[in-house]
Amino acid sequence: MTRVATFGNYQSALLDLMSAQTRASEAQQRVSTQKVATDLTGFGRQSETLTAMKGSQSRIQGFIDTSAAVSARLTTQDLALGQIKDAVIGVRDALGGAISTDSGALLMLELDSHFQAARGGLNTRHHGGYLFAGASTSTAPVAATSLTELAAAPDVASLFSNDTLKTVSRVAEGTTLETGFLADELGTDILSILRDIQTYHTTPGLGPLTGKLTEPQKTFLSTQLGRLEQAGTAVVDKMARTGSLAKQVESITDGHEAQKIALDELLGSRTDADMAEAITDLQLSQVAIQASAQVISQLRQVSLLNYLN
Repeated sequence: MTRVATFGNYQSALLDLMSAQTRASEAQQRVSTQKVATDLTGFGRQSETLTAMKGSQSRIQGFIDTSAAVSARLTTQDLALGQIKDAVIGVRDALGGAISTDSGALLMLELDSHFQAARGGLNTRHHGGYLFAGASTSTAPVAATSLTELAAAPDVASLFSNDTLKTVSRVAEGTTLETGFLADELGTDILSILRDIQTYHTTPGLGPLTGKLTEPQKTFLSTQLGRLEQAGTAVVDKMARTGSLAKQVESITDGHEAQKIALDELLGSRTDADMAEAITDLQLSQVAIQASAQVISQLRQVSLLNYLN
């Protein structure tokens, strides 16, 4: 004869209810997080593989962030180089106009204006630091503020306060790019020309370069035009180099983005929950909870004590 105990029935029903609640909690967690598990313990043997994949994911994202910062710097650098190039062109046009008209009436004023433009380009700031100052980003690489101060310097080299450290960026595994330029390599030619013109202008017997120009003065200015061609070519070469670096960084970034997408998909295939299955499990577990609760409620009416009464 099989004995049926009220306590045993309650215990069985409660165990079923607790089991259904556990399944419901697990299913609800998968639905809310859209992940198979919320920690590595839940992935079992795959935890080591997932850790390695997460490390690769972080490393690639780091390279992407670095490339974005380098691209922003190169954009600012290109604008600064364009400003210096325009200053060189402005000086050339001013000299050409003075020679062609035999008049230097406004020449020195125009040259001072173009000097300010070149100085502004050389002292360009990026994210709070001077772009062409090397590692000394808190100090303006060109301190002279006028042609007079330019001519008063003992030599051209003394006009620059930048150091010799150029910006180097690691944009990929085994790939390091030298993306920075220094103020002295960009501005030595143009500032030397402006300094020589200012010195000539203030030297008795040679200057001033105002009013009608003499033949010796025109010859001197013609010589400076030849020097300006070389200065302009040097700046254009730096702009081309900047453009090439920007294109290279863009190509590297595209590669990293493709790797990250592929890695995200691979990681997702191992960690993302099957939402259809999770929702189905949640619904089934809720039904099981309701059924277990009804069984417990009915057991209250089938107690042996009721029959004894």
